[in-house]
Amino acid sequence: MAAIDGLPPLRDVIQRHGLDARKALGQNFLFDLNLTQKIARTAGSLEGVTVIEVGPGPGGLTRAILSLGAKKLIAIERDSRCLPALAEIADHYPGRLEVIEGDALKIDFENLVTDGPVRIIANLPYNVGTQLLVNWLLPKAWPPFYQSMTLMFQREVGLRIVAEENDDHYGRLGVLCGWRTQARMAFDVPPQAFSPPPKVTSSVVHLEPLENPIPCSAAALEKVTMAAFGQRRKMLRQSVKSIGGEALLAKAGIDPQRRAETLSVEEFCRIANCL
Repeated sequence: MAAIDGLPPLRDVIQRHGLDARKALGQNFLFDLNLTQKIARTAGSLEGVTVIEVGPGPGGLTRAILSLGAKKLIAIERDSRCLPALAEIADHYPGRLEVIEGDALKIDFENLVTDGPVRIIANLPYNVGTQLLVNWLLPKAWPPFYQSMTLMFQREVGLRIVAEENDDHYGRLGVLCGWRTQARMAFDVPPQAFSPPPKVTSSVVHLEPLENPIPCSAAALEKVTMAAFGQRRKMLRQSVKSIGGEALLAKAGIDPQRRAETLSVEEFCRIANCL
């Protein structure tokens, strides 16, 4: 039976091309086209939008994005086995899908698209997802090259992304995301939605960049959060000893007896600006 977009069912495509998901590449394929459409819709209207997708695999989410009217989709895929399946989608949507074979961590995303609004939508490979997100949070220029990011992670990572102070999941990632974006959990995806099923639940997170984040050096903020959360159970006077200790905290007006997870994003920026 043909799928809703007129292309063959994804299971048939995977079987025909002999595509087994590879753990080494952090792959887990999504078969349910209703679910992939739900992910794509979370990004908002795609009319006239260029979408960047990382790790499309056999193209389940790719198909959803194109069927919802994206002007163009640029897909970055490291696994050459998936390219023939993606080529079939490109033929079905002439001129709208560009596939780049390569490692997403080495791609210059800021110069990938030269015109129009850009959204990032991806079921990110588990092994590089967090690093890609941090790279997108810290581009050379702000506001960034994208309008929003709709990304799937393990639920544990999703909780760290949206966490605020006094939350057990709050850490470096929560500070960086809270500093530069408005982040929210959209919905969870159970393991059985994937092939093979991962051992954990996944979550789709939607992030929109703040137009005017608190002025702060990204490098300084990374340094402060790494030190503070590196010894998160200790008081700040101990955990930030290596970068200025009590003198730095006094300058920023922060009680040295507090712990990292009690500090707001604004307070972390204040410390970073005193560094």
